[in-house]
Amino acid sequence: MIQPECTKCPDILIVGGGAGGLELATQLGHSLGKKQLARITLVDPNRVHLWKPLLHEVASGSLDTGREALSYRAHSAENHYYFRLGAFKSLDKSAQTITLAPFIDHHGKQLLDERTLPYDYLVIAIGAKCNDFGLEGVQENCFTLDTSQDAEDFHLSFLNRFLQYSEESQKNDQVCITIVGGGATGVELAAELYNAVDRLEQFGIHRIHHQSLNIALIEATDRILPFMPENISEKAQRTLTEQGVTIHTNTVVKGVTANRLTTEDDTYEADLIVWAAGVKAPKFLAELDLPTNRINQIEITPTLQVKGEENIYAIGDCSVLLDEVTSRPMIPATAQAAHQMAETCGRNIEAQINRTPLETFQFHDHGTLISLSRFQTLGSLLDELFHKNWKVEGKVAQWIYASMYRQHQLAIHGAWKTFWIMLTGFIEKRVKPKLKLY
Repeated sequence: MIQPECTKCPDILIVGGGAGGLELATQLGHSLGKKQLARITLVDPNRVHLWKPLLHEVASGSLDTGREALSYRAHSAENHYYFRLGAFKSLDKSAQTITLAPFIDHHGKQLLDERTLPYDYLVIAIGAKCNDFGLEGVQENCFTLDTSQDAEDFHLSFLNRFLQYSEESQKNDQVCITIVGGGATGVELAAELYNAVDRLEQFGIHRIHHQSLNIALIEATDRILPFMPENISEKAQRTLTEQGVTIHTNTVVKGVTANRLTTEDDTYEADLIVWAAGVKAPKFLAELDLPTNRINQIEITPTLQVKGEENIYAIGDCSVLLDEVTSRPMIPATAQAAHQMAETCGRNIEAQINRTPLETFQFHDHGTLISLSRFQTLGSLLDELFHKNWKVEGKVAQWIYASMYRQHQLAIHGAWKTFWIMLTGFIEKRVKPKLKLY
């Protein structure tokens, strides 16, 4: 899209094309960019967007990124904002500019030098990654699911390991995978991997069956899914155990080497190790002369502005809003929260441009759902009207879980295009393999 020819238009710069950043760019593109009231620019180091809660399905092969990924460039042309490919490197608050790092292609060749982008309003929405807690060996020896590329890398390694398993003359007992972290990512991945093995068996791959896979799920607290009600956690554990997952709670990893994890009491051998524990914002955020906490999240005010800054906002997992009394985070690091923050941030930027009062962000928790692949979907929904927590599972929970993704699609595509995407997906599921085998 060609940016509006308007010398007086404010520059709104959004860094990070995750759920919050992309939805915000779309919202402002239609409310301001389309009317040439502002120049909206979205910056991201990747060419395509994939909704992060789907990454465990990419890792297992249940979802093909080629069908679900969104091109930032194409989307920007249709939604009245501009896209710049690059990674956020530094911030100059006095000059109101950010610097993008040199762009390196997949061959290691530098294509673009450092670039400087100006802003009148800056929104930092670069998300967060798994927290390795400073433990040596994690980055070198573990897979993560922070990006679609991470998920694709694990998927290929998963397929390759089962190729070895099916072709080896001396049959190993099982393919062993250890997952560190009993939160949503680790739990959902464990279930999806058993579903994937069943699909491999259906494709007739030699000697592969449900018992070919052995997953150990390691959680440092006293139960998996510690953020959910205990009865839901228990049901999820029961479902995973029935499929073959061995769950180790109250277990803290002390060391990681190639194909091996050590704890205070035991050693776990594994063909593949996935690290899905904790949340931590990128380290360089703590070097931007902005207030941050111990996990590098940027501290914000109730209007979503960075503390001490009038024209810099932060939303999503890279931000933290602290309770003034308890000093505890008030907003969870979820896609649901990022969606709501994007809506409020967009309205506040428009209000700031129009010199009207800003609104205070109020997080509305609609509940949490967990998908254990085709084996089970369960969770809790919060009814704000009656102040009641409803437990849901089975087909109803599965439908509600799918609707969360549809809500994201509605925010970035609109109703009509989302309808056609759903129809296309419905057809493709019936004519294409149920597992990505490449």
